[in-house]
Amino acid sequence: MKISIINGSPKVGKSNSEILGNYILSLLKDNEIKKYYSISVRLDNKIKNEIHNSDILIFLFPLYVDGIPSNLLKLLVEFEKEKVIKSGSKIYCVVNNGFYEGKQNHLAILQMKNWCEKVQAKWGQGVGVGAGELLPYLKKCKLGKGPLKNLGGALEKFSDNILTLKSDENIYINQNWLRILYFVQGSISWVLKARKNNLRVKDLFRKSNKL
Repeated sequence: MKISIINGSPKVGKSNSEILGNYILSLLKDNEIKKYYSISVRLDNKIKNEIHNSDILIFLFPLYVDGIPSNLLKLLVEFEKEKVIKSGSKIYCVVNNGFYEGKQNHLAILQMKNWCEKVQAKWGQGVGVGAGELLPYLKKCKLGKGPLKNLGGALEKFSDNILTLKSDENIYINQNWLRILYFVQGSISWVLKARKNNLRVKDLFRKSNKL
């Protein structure tokens, strides 16, 4: 099968979406797969034909204000305007966020499903991944084990559905990580970033007078 993976993160290769994409690639072997980045892709005739001829499109992106990042949204509008998406193509997506709960991604997945219907494609499935900011620190962990147990199970089912062109219920997962620990680590990371930028802790709570 011809599969196009579109990474919608503005951070391109240094992103949590890229990490998730690499996990998926390892589960989708023996297929013709092409990768694109929404922040940099140019829709020339070659790219449009490649995407149009895809049997499956997989969108990977972070949650931005309960929705789709603007760079990816712009690309989706172009796809619609240029009629790039072939009627009947199967659409899947994986959305990650900085919240602990994967369920926080449900609105963005719903937006993708609505867009899918608008371009007359077929909706496959969405996966919402919570605590995406943990992923860079878990690269040495085996997918499906330890902290990545829930993620591994979700992506395995997701990949099986892709390979069989199956539509299924959306999946929302939390990482196998203590909620309180995640919050503490998040708070510490903000303090470290503040110090790196010559700011004090109290500066993080300062309100701006600018409207």
